[in-house]
Amino acid sequence: MNRQWARKGLICGLSLAAVAMGMPVAAQTQEQNQQTQRIADLLAHMSVEHKVAQLIEPDIGSITPEDMRRYRFGTILNGGNSGPGGNDKALAPAWLALADTMYRAGTEPLPSGEPVIPPFWGTDAVHGHNNIIGATLFPHNIGLGAAHDPALVQRIGAATAEEIAVTGIDWAFAPTLAVVKDTRWGRSYESFSEDPALVARMGMAEVEGLQGKLGSKDFLNQRHVLASIKHFFADGGTGGVDQGDTRGDLNTTIATHASAYVPAIKAGAQTVMASFSSINGEKMHGNKALLTDLLRGKMGFDGLLVGDWNAHGQVPGCSNGDCPKSLLAGLDVFMVPNDWRALYDNLLREVRDGTVPMARLDEAVGRVLRVKLRDGLFDKPAPAQRELAGQWGLLGSPDHRAVAREAVAKSLVLLKNNGVLPIKSSARILVAGHAADNIAQAAGGWTITWQGGGDLTNADFPGATSIYGGIAKAAGKATLSSDGSYSARPDVAIVVFGEQPYAEFVGDRPDHALHDEEGLKLLRKFKAAHIPTVAVLLSGRPLWVNRELALADAFVAAWLPGSEGEGIADVLIGGKTDFSGRLPFHWPAACDDNGKPLFSVNYGGSYRQPAPRLPVLGQTCAALNASASGTFEVFHKRLAAGVDASIREGADETLLHGFVGAGKQLSVLGFDYSAQEDARELIWKGPADLRLSWPIANMKPFAGATSGEVVLRYTIDQAPSGPVTLTGITETGAGGTQVDLAPTLRAAAGRGWQTARIPLACLAGKAGGGIAGVDLNVAAPLGMKIATIEVRPGGAATSCTEAKF
Repeated sequence: MNRQWARKGLICGLSLAAVAMGMPVAAQTQEQNQQTQRIADLLAHMSVEHKVAQLIEPDIGSITPEDMRRYRFGTILNGGNSGPGGNDKALAPAWLALADTMYRAGTEPLPSGEPVIPPFWGTDAVHGHNNIIGATLFPHNIGLGAAHDPALVQRIGAATAEEIAVTGIDWAFAPTLAVVKDTRWGRSYESFSEDPALVARMGMAEVEGLQGKLGSKDFLNQRHVLASIKHFFADGGTGGVDQGDTRGDLNTTIATHASAYVPAIKAGAQTVMASFSSINGEKMHGNKALLTDLLRGKMGFDGLLVGDWNAHGQVPGCSNGDCPKSLLAGLDVFMVPNDWRALYDNLLREVRDGTVPMARLDEAVGRVLRVKLRDGLFDKPAPAQRELAGQWGLLGSPDHRAVAREAVAKSLVLLKNNGVLPIKSSARILVAGHAADNIAQAAGGWTITWQGGGDLTNADFPGATSIYGGIAKAAGKATLSSDGSYSARPDVAIVVFGEQPYAEFVGDRPDHALHDEEGLKLLRKFKAAHIPTVAVLLSGRPLWVNRELALADAFVAAWLPGSEGEGIADVLIGGKTDFSGRLPFHWPAACDDNGKPLFSVNYGGSYRQPAPRLPVLGQTCAALNASASGTFEVFHKRLAAGVDASIREGADETLLHGFVGAGKQLSVLGFDYSAQEDARELIWKGPADLRLSWPIANMKPFAGATSGEVVLRYTIDQAPSGPVTLTGITETGAGGTQVDLAPTLRAAAGRGWQTARIPLACLAGKAGGGIAGVDLNVAAPLGMKIATIEVRPGGAATSCTEAKF
């Protein structure tokens, strides 16, 4: 680093601290003046090229240290599926090594003598340092909202900050301050509550935990990290649609959805992340009245405003690689994971031609510099030399896990108890359900990978404890039986079930019902055998589970508890720890959530105050009984339930959990089509087959193989140089007719997005029976992207010869 410039650095955040501590006005004015002069001095000596680079935040998967050395980006990030060297399961030392390498590349002296501006790195640490193997995974925010304990949330923030600092990262994209009004939204579990006041208390506490308390000696020291309050604002008011539109009176919307930002800003939050969503039809990333006039003017925020993942590209007239409108509206940093070169070139041109005034560029860069000065970044050593760097014992430390275990216990909400709880530690306990010994499912989305789940196993969580593991430690006679079978009759059965992990739009749902019936079947089985049951529901939101509630003798909402399953046993077994959690959201009485809740916000039973017996619950849900007469979406943003994907290369088969992964000749990657990684990029280097298979029951609406068609939305990046065929997998296991796709795919190269339609009758061929999957057989190099794969009813063609691909 150029120490000539670094020596002029200011003490972190003193101007804000002065206000908090009641220091004389003259002292704070002097400090503010010093900081303003320091920023002006830096700006006066920076080139336009390096100013523009301060506003660009690429993903670590799309840049190299040489790119950092050349461009001098102000910030970088790791997306949910980005890890060092492309390995999302990279161990902590690899993360620290990359942080150090990028920092050093970005702080080499510049030949022109310009000031060197250190970069910092942001990460989605939304329930602990959740990308890192071995880190403590705390309950997601919905569970912390149920705990109603701001002091606990502050301790969680502090523990998370320490674990982030171990890996040399500077900045947490947390906390989420969404006030969710429709829990069909796939990000509901990132919210503390539907109550703005509770969100405000919890959000402020997490900011103070991550950054340290404003005005204290701990504020933004090397044991703390920058916080980012998000997503500004009204992301929770979009009617359950991710990246949707919040409609209504603006003043009411501000009062409901923006009020939690005020205490977080007063607590010293240094960064704000803008929302993907819109308000009354206007995208937040282009809304100057709200990003500048409200956030800066009325709320007094003077830190850094960062965009979300390519969200600027959704502003009308913009693209991922070009969006002066967002900068002019008030955005300071573009989160542009892959298209950073185009954005850099276009922004540089727009500054030079006057589209973006130099004053606006300097204002945005000045805000970035202000945050870096307050963070002490100019005076900190390289990441590998910082106070907590490489202290691997802090990752998942006993102290941090104890905090997480406490949080799990406090987050549990008792919805029903007909006397079966607490369970005696001497009881014979059967623990049933696939989720019981599945840490990944208990942790939910944003766990090691963006979506969580998939191919993650308990081995990926060293030091963690599953729900069954916690029960087994607390009770002497606990037996695990995923399918509910037993040889010796148990005294009680604990059934653990719920939602599979998801994140963001992948978790959006059309209704409030739990569609997975594993728990229901187990509860019916034990009910028929007169075995008392405790239902433990894992979910990222309240769900319509009336059938399960009626069957179970006790019912516990456990949310997404994370890595410390012992916290559940602490409350269920022995009775030493009582339930204290209360609902942060209302609980639906109907699967369409018709406004009459079964349980209101703040409801929660305990051993001291037993919950009243439930009324007779409605057992019908139109969403569950609806006839499946429409389209079967094999792949739409994610694989449909029950669909398996694999790569087949000779005798080798590689399962593609989450429809991503690689074999020897074929790689399947996430790709941004209309949202983050909602499509797939397929790259063949040589012969390999892609197989998609599904339950034959999914094909009942299509009346066998004579009705319907497979519809593929795709684009070709590299035309096939050899045969490409699509083969149906029939109900009997036999292969259907091979459809030659090579001519169609070659003709589609360079023509953008195309649609292919292949009749089911063609794929079934003479083998007959329903279609239970397809094989895409590729013999030579091919590059393509797939946005959707569907099976639709009807279709004009009834044979291969009539098909128009």
